[in-house]
Amino acid sequence: MKKVEPGKIKKTKLFIQVPCLNEENSLPAVIADLPRKIEGVDEIYTLIIDDGSTDRTIDVAEELGVDFIVKNNRNMGLTRAFGKGLEAALFLGADIIVNTDGDNQYRGADIVRLVRPVLDKKADVVVGCRDMEGQRDFSAMKKVLQRLGSRVVRRLSGTDVPDATSGFRAMTRGAAMRFSFMSNFSYTLEMLIQAGRTGMKVAWVPIRTNARTREGRLFKSIPHFIYNQTKTMLSAYIFYRPIHIFGALAALFFLLSALLAGRVVYFLTLPDPSMVKFKTGTGITLLFTSIVTVFFLGAGLLGSVLSGLRFLLVDVRGRLRNRELQHKVCPEGVEIIKAPQFFRWAWKDRDYRTKVGSLR
Repeated sequence: MKKVEPGKIKKTKLFIQVPCLNEENSLPAVIADLPRKIEGVDEIYTLIIDDGSTDRTIDVAEELGVDFIVKNNRNMGLTRAFGKGLEAALFLGADIIVNTDGDNQYRGADIVRLVRPVLDKKADVVVGCRDMEGQRDFSAMKKVLQRLGSRVVRRLSGTDVPDATSGFRAMTRGAAMRFSFMSNFSYTLEMLIQAGRTGMKVAWVPIRTNARTREGRLFKSIPHFIYNQTKTMLSAYIFYRPIHIFGALAALFFLLSALLAGRVVYFLTLPDPSMVKFKTGTGITLLFTSIVTVFFLGAGLLGSVLSGLRFLLVDVRGRLRNRELQHKVCPEGVEIIKAPQFFRWAWKDRDYRTKVGSLR
């Protein structure tokens, strides 16, 4: 940690990052709705992550006067775009990072309440949770799946966040340096599981949403969404709690093996010698379940070792990140476009902001 020289007060920098893919129509409303001042924050910067847009997203961002743009030459997916945004914000000196969507789903004004637990040092990560029952754009099936998925994530992560898929989030600099993602589908669930299982303080606040401006692009269908989110949850949980999953499977097959062994012993120890016989089918099944039991037990033990190594690697990676940031080393593969005049977005298009507010 860098020491603050006597007589100098360190400024708190908030970076609001917006991952975008072809958001030229909605981006003006997103930027117009962002807060210009927040108590406890000295400087607010905007950061656009363009994930290979084929429309005028970058041109619109420059016209709006956003402070920084991270440009991907091709579409890399939401998770990698989100991760690149974190890397860029950290390199640029962010103390707090807020992520919001480029489709103007979330109310930018609610960033004020989103960052409050971070500023008060009550949380490392804060999730803005939607009122699922009040979401008119969500079908009944989607609401059921959201509630069920969030309940599962709460159990897996050890947190109490009721809206696990919300992308409206705030985090401290320290938390952002520790995150690493395996899934290419979505970072939301994996981030919560990782935060909860690594001891971060996770909080949530209620937030408002705007009317939907377009159909979602993250998943093609409900089965596609369920499959990918389930895979993400299991993968993340196995990395952090392998002995729980593989231990439970080993216990299940051990119980089955014990029942099969009892059946074999019964037919080999009957009082009537003429009925004593070996059940071949039962014996083969017993051999199979015994091997599977040993396999799952070994997988759980090996997974625990690998999980410990992952914790060590996350710690080492965080320290290395901190060292690179202290020496102003730009993250590899991150192309940052800087605005010629910072904070222009904060006073530009006041008439447009008034117009947007009157339409709500």
